[in-house]
Amino acid sequence: MREIAFIKQNKEKWLDFEQVIFGKTIKNPDEIASLYIHLVNDLSYAQTYYPKSKTVVYLNYLASQIYQKIYKTKRAETNRLIYFFKTEVPLIVYEYRRYLVYAFLLFFATVAMGAISAKYDENFVRLILGDAYVNETLENIKAGNPVAIYKSGSNWGSFIGITINNLYVGMNCYIFGIFGGIGTFYFLLQNCIMLGSFQYFFYQEGVFWESVRGIWIHGSMEIFAIVIESTAGFILGASILFPRTYSRMNSFKIGFKNSLKIFLSTFPFTIAAGFLEGFITRYSVEMENWLSSFIILFTLAIISFYYLFYPFIIHKKQKQNYV
Repeated sequence: MREIAFIKQNKEKWLDFEQVIFGKTIKNPDEIASLYIHLVNDLSYAQTYYPKSKTVVYLNYLASQIYQKIYKTKRAETNRLIYFFKTEVPLIVYEYRRYLVYAFLLFFATVAMGAISAKYDENFVRLILGDAYVNETLENIKAGNPVAIYKSGSNWGSFIGITINNLYVGMNCYIFGIFGGIGTFYFLLQNCIMLGSFQYFFYQEGVFWESVRGIWIHGSMEIFAIVIESTAGFILGASILFPRTYSRMNSFKIGFKNSLKIFLSTFPFTIAAGFLEGFITRYSVEMENWLSSFIILFTLAIISFYYLFYPFIIHKKQKQNYV
């Protein structure tokens, strides 16, 4: 179909979309969602057959506006906070799921890099963690408690201090994504190399399992949250580097708003990790193996389900409601 014919065929429908966008026509959320599906189909067609046309830019604009209209008008939950965590964030995570894959691939690659470096360079761990930390940990290992360093300070003091630090680390992983994602990669690299060398250090000293029992009680949520925060940073960077058919500014606005929501969604998990580190990790040596293992697996299951599986469930549900 020639472009002029395509425009003529759909002109009235698009004008109807504009009426909805500018509030001149009132429609309920389900009707708006239906319009959005039709518009996305038109956009996909235009991108395929008229990729350099202004029609694509126009339809992209309409799609973004109607998308925002859906979020403003569709009230699946009366409580905005519940809706945010139950529906909005999972749908955004689903939309940007490939960035989550990229973040995890980088995470595993850089953790392995840290472990391999520690294996072949005996001074690497001291370079990364510092002599004081390594010496203190070696003393703790000799005393029979490899993770005794987590017992320092009061419960509440440790919880508050650790949580603030973790939120700061997560903020760096996210906000420095504004430099095309390079800043996010730097902070992810820094933390993952530290983690890899840290864990290999305990393996080298023959207390790997003891370290896992202690560190990953809080680490399951803490480290996973850092990967999610890095995902948000990569989304922010990509919105600037790859605007697609949007203007660069509009792409950045959309990317910033969506990535910020993903970043904010990690706060409960980061706070929970800080609580576990301040109140529970210090007792890991005295715990039964089954209890520490249960805490690790349970916390990992919660955050994994929320970010890796639940978005697909919500997307499927929304799709069924809108079709």
